[in-house]
Amino acid sequence: MGRKRQPQAGADDVGPGSMFRSFGGFLDLLSNLSNLAEQGGGELSRSGEVGDDKKGVKAVYGFSVRVGGAGKPLVEKFGNVKDDGCGAVVEEAREPMVDVFDEGDHLLLVAELPGVDVGDIRFEIKDDVLTLNAARGERKYRKEVLLPAAVLVAGVTPSHRNGVFELKLPKAK
Repeated sequence: MGRKRQPQAGADDVGPGSMFRSFGGFLDLLSNLSNLAEQGGGELSRSGEVGDDKKGVKAVYGFSVRVGGAGKPLVEKFGNVKDDGCGAVVEEAREPMVDVFDEGDHLLLVAELPGVDVGDIRFEIKDDVLTLNAARGERKYRKEVLLPAAVLVAGVTPSHRNGVFELKLPKAK
């Protein structure tokens, strides 16, 4: 007797099974967020990549959710997949993960920029918006960050190590 080949679930699976798998993943995510809030804070992140080697298209996407002591979640997305209102669009530059910390007399910006060197990184500060650009080969990053306080451009101190870019921004008095 011949054996029937079982269909495998994949990206093209649109039946009820795929809907319940997606819903189950969403429920797991909500449960994890609830646990973070109960514990008084923490961070949760998910990411992935989709590529087509023939067309040279590579989509990188993800998000990070941090829950602080007040229980309010802060969601930050990253990658090069954007929603332009008509659906997903893959852009050339990725949006890096960026954190801004208020450390009293200065702000500390920390950005994850793997695959680039310090000489590949450019930033511009205009009013309360910092624009970060970095490019090396096929790695391209771009992010605009709204700063929580006014800063002095003259005293900015950049550093870069192991794919992590830090920028110390003295606050304006």
